[in-house]
Amino acid sequence: MTELIQKLEQRFQSSLPGRDAHLRMAHVTRRHYVGAPTAARQAGVLLALFPKNEEWHVLFIERNANDRDHHGGQISFPGGKAEPSDSNMLDTALREAEEEVGIGREQVKVLGGLTELYIPVSNFQVHPFLGYLDSPPTYKLQAEEVNDVLEVPLSHFQQPGTRQVTDIRINPQITLKNVPYFDLHGRVLWGATAMMLNELLELMADD
Repeated sequence: MTELIQKLEQRFQSSLPGRDAHLRMAHVTRRHYVGAPTAARQAGVLLALFPKNEEWHVLFIERNANDRDHHGGQISFPGGKAEPSDSNMLDTALREAEEEVGIGREQVKVLGGLTELYIPVSNFQVHPFLGYLDSPPTYKLQAEEVNDVLEVPLSHFQQPGTRQVTDIRINPQITLKNVPYFDLHGRVLWGATAMMLNELLELMADD
């Protein structure tokens, strides 16, 4: 199982798939944005890999539904906005992972930072970081933020039919047509999380 980690370490020594990988799992309207404005808020997220049942899994959270949160109820990676006490964006991602699901930063072996992604609807510039744990995590969920955790084998994303498109109603007035998403046994993984995940999947792909 160490082969994947070694491969990812090597891939971080060269250029990342970046925006092209993001756009392959993005709604067509995302092609029009040019980057984050200077006033964008900053956030960090952690893509945490861990071994379970002799294969690598990736951790997602299901956020609590919240009318004040544009991403409430969605599936995402642990993470959140930067705080003044954070020394850098990696510090933000590790702190948020510990607060939201109870993964101690000392458990995470960081492989590197993935490509930043701007989310226009919430005005966040997201800094994703990839890391791994030596064993499955023990969770302590932040009840006000996290409804559930999802442990998904990376092999799931290589199965036929996992990538699909659907219409997504984002508010009573707006429905996005033909949105790419990953099917998680009936749950829809889309948007920024799907875009960041796709960069990881392309890093894993054979050259």
